[in-house]
Amino acid sequence: MTGRRVATPEAQRRTRRPGRRGVVLAGVVAAVLVGGGIAGVAVATTGPDGRSAGQPVSSASASTDPGAAANGSRAGDTSGFQDPAAPAARSTATPVRVEIPAIGVSSGLEDLGRGAAGELDPPEDWDSAGWFADGIVPGQVGPAVIAGHVDSPTSAAVFFRLDELVAGDQVHVEMSDGTTRTFTVERSERAAKSAFPTSDVYGSAPTPQLRLITCDGTFDTATGHYTDNLIVFADLTSS
Repeated sequence: MTGRRVATPEAQRRTRRPGRRGVVLAGVVAAVLVGGGIAGVAVATTGPDGRSAGQPVSSASASTDPGAAANGSRAGDTSGFQDPAAPAARSTATPVRVEIPAIGVSSGLEDLGRGAAGELDPPEDWDSAGWFADGIVPGQVGPAVIAGHVDSPTSAAVFFRLDELVAGDQVHVEMSDGTTRTFTVERSERAAKSAFPTSDVYGSAPTPQLRLITCDGTFDTATGHYTDNLIVFADLTSS
């Protein structure tokens, strides 16, 4: 799809919402659930509105454990878990930057690990994305995961426009060895954090793939988290 993108009505409404933004990332724990931010197995970060202003939410608030479903996202589905690559299977190069021209994203990448509950920790910087460093390296066979906040306590965050991506858009991941791995968006999926598709996000895959995750849905003031996660699925097309 070519041409200048225009923010959707929903995206425009987000800019007027008070409160914080966050990203819900798929979790890393063995249980595969992430709650609210990037917490839990299915890491997820707080969404565009960033509820409970000023209170950081895991960048991947899916209620699932990355470890469980290869630490997928959302809620506790432990099926299809793919252990994050053994050292022997890892590439020497690691991802250092992500570029998504269609939505104006150009961000360095933080290394994201798992919290005490096995959830995927969110990026420390609202304006920076992060990759699940205990999982698949982008470009290797399997699903690599990059997560980011949708908003902050005061403004839009790095993945605020993630919902504007469409099939055919490209995601460029720059590696520490100077090479760039390009992924092409295949589809997007919204899922309740309570029903995070862990196996789809973290489970084994026959080819090099990429998942981009952030928060979505309604901001729950009672929990301080968004109710849903937005997951973008992409396939490696150039390395």
